[in-house]
Amino acid sequence: PMSSMMVDPTLAEMGKNLNEAMKILEDGRKRQFSRSSIPGPLQGDIIQFINITSLTSLPVGVLSPSRMQNVGEQGHMALLGHSLAAYISVLDRERLRKLITRIASDTTLWLCRLFRYESGSAYYHEDDREGLLKVCRLVLNTRYEDYSTEGYTVLNSRQPVIYQSATCRPGLGQHLCSQLGLPLSSLCTVPCNTMFGSQHQMDIALLDKLIREDVETGKLPLLLIANAGTPGAGHTDKLGRLKELCEQYGMWLHIEGVNLATLALWEVSSPVTAATRSDSMTLTLGPWLGLPAVPAVTLYRHEDPALSLAAGLTSSQPVEKLRALPLWLSLQYLGHDGIVEKIRHAVELSQQLLEKLKTLASIKTSVEDELNSPVVVFRFSQETSGYFAGEREVLDSLNRWLCERLAQLVPSSGVDIVELEDEGTCVRFTPLMTAAALGTQRCDVDLLVERLIELIPVLNCTLRLRLDFREEVYRHSALSYIEDLNWPGLGAVRKLEVEKINSELLVKLQELDADLIFSTGLEFGPEKDCIFIGMATEDLDVAELVDTIAALGRDIEENGRLLENMTEVVRKGIQEAELQLQKDNQDKLMEEGVLRQIPLVGSVLNWFSPFQSTVKGRTFNLAAGSLDSTEPTYSMKAQTGGLASPETPTSSAKRLPGQRLFRRDGAGGSDSHSETSSVGQAEDLSRERFPQPTTPTPPSPVPDEAVSVVPESPETPQRPPTRSCHGP
Repeated sequence: PMSSMMVDPTLAEMGKNLNEAMKILEDGRKRQFSRSSIPGPLQGDIIQFINITSLTSLPVGVLSPSRMQNVGEQGHMALLGHSLAAYISVLDRERLRKLITRIASDTTLWLCRLFRYESGSAYYHEDDREGLLKVCRLVLNTRYEDYSTEGYTVLNSRQPVIYQSATCRPGLGQHLCSQLGLPLSSLCTVPCNTMFGSQHQMDIALLDKLIREDVETGKLPLLLIANAGTPGAGHTDKLGRLKELCEQYGMWLHIEGVNLATLALWEVSSPVTAATRSDSMTLTLGPWLGLPAVPAVTLYRHEDPALSLAAGLTSSQPVEKLRALPLWLSLQYLGHDGIVEKIRHAVELSQQLLEKLKTLASIKTSVEDELNSPVVVFRFSQETSGYFAGEREVLDSLNRWLCERLAQLVPSSGVDIVELEDEGTCVRFTPLMTAAALGTQRCDVDLLVERLIELIPVLNCTLRLRLDFREEVYRHSALSYIEDLNWPGLGAVRKLEVEKINSELLVKLQELDADLIFSTGLEFGPEKDCIFIGMATEDLDVAELVDTIAALGRDIEENGRLLENMTEVVRKGIQEAELQLQKDNQDKLMEEGVLRQIPLVGSVLNWFSPFQSTVKGRTFNLAAGSLDSTEPTYSMKAQTGGLASPETPTSSAKRLPGQRLFRRDGAGGSDSHSETSSVGQAEDLSRERFPQPTTPTPPSPVPDEAVSVVPESPETPQRPPTRSCHGP
């Protein structure tokens, strides 16, 4: 009884708040909502609606700008929609039915109008593969009349086949077969064009042949998955031709991809426009609009609601339709113009980058529709092919380094690495998936291009000097060149096969005053106990670098041999010293006599008759392993060394004060270039990815006006990259 007395007033208050919220919702629709388009921003009404439906008012300032730096106001709308859905779910059945019907119908109508998908239904799902899975169930129920009662047994008569492009995201087809209980033989992967057209588009002629073969063997072509923007390079299949082929064989056409976002723009490219004729398509509005925790949407066309219910695309449970509530709130808050503007901004960023990349040498772009694709893929490459053996692997490693470096220097760009079968490792810029969340602006694209321009000479020099480095190492018999095509740098070298010498040599090289980065290589690389040299610049003297490595290794080896022989040298020296001391004692006895050896008598005798001894002192030279006289030391009053310490064979005598090691004489602008050189760019990356045997020094700061600076010192101030186009 006590608990019911405590709960009942709470439920009563919540019911009262929901009643008031319903009035606001109905009044707002009458005043501002239009069924022909998405309403404009209704911040006041929505915040009032959320406050009233809550058990208690939202904390003061929860929607203030200071609390929205990460997700933005529209992000808070989406997040609050999830909590609001829970409150709405406890309304009385009739009021709940009216509210969720209105929310679902409004959201579906707005999305169909926005993305030009007429007479469509919508299914909202958290997993972006779930919509396609339910569509497959719908098609199975449609093509097999007894499927709902007989189940998998009806599939034995005609095995269903699902066709997908070779460029579809990995694991999608396998996931469908697993969830549907179909064998993997029901999945047919269609290769892309090999001779004509884009290498990322589905080969339609081959698809037609595969379908005819399946029909002839008694199989049933069920569904085709096409791309409007492949996950890798953003290419669009020839959707119009594919739709005609699907109509010919009675197949269902499902389309997914990032390019579907451009359907919301006023001007849409013709290849993407054909997507509006598909039987279903999946939209991921969360990344496109920067909305956290909003569901993906699959729009589909089907006339039989009973089959849609059987497939799970519609539900008899009203609460499930509340999945659309976060989108309902977010779409209202952004409004039609706000949604279009976000998508347009992302597409313009891609066009801006693509135009600038076309002017850069050594940069190749890979995109099918250069004027409209919101995905830009580019790669550093040599103008001539067949530059050297293993060029593809080396270029892949350099492009991997390039992408990681660009992502580190311009994190707001959102660039990432993509592995393409034909092109290799590339840098991908997909603002539709990242710009809304990162707040990418045009100045970020300009900064990205600036950093790229600074990195291109480093890539060119490193690629060219790799061969010189290998040839120089071959000239030294004590060094062995290590071929590692996955290493982004000059290469790797090993001093003999002694691990201790190589580790000591690495420490010595890291202590040198040079711009090069020396490390142990990739963390999980195949080569161990090697010295890897990082990226290079134009003025690098490769011959001097290799000579220094060989000389330092020789010194370490000689010192090691000295230490190994030290035990034997000391033992023999001690034996010789003992013999010399015995001989000296005998000589002393002969010269001084027996009386002088008696303690008391000898001291008295020495007092009255001092004796000048002729016995000389001895010193043991560890370096030479010899027993020498101390007479030169006492006569010159200074200790003399038998061997001079070896000097590190560098060109320090020829270098100017402040000039770094391994710089070629006469290299144009070497002093000024050291301030803006990009050779230090790999330092932060190598220290993050590759373990160093010595205590790490502070990483090099990345100034605004340069990619890297002169290698760091503890006194160098740390300055993070600044962005002039964004606030703090």
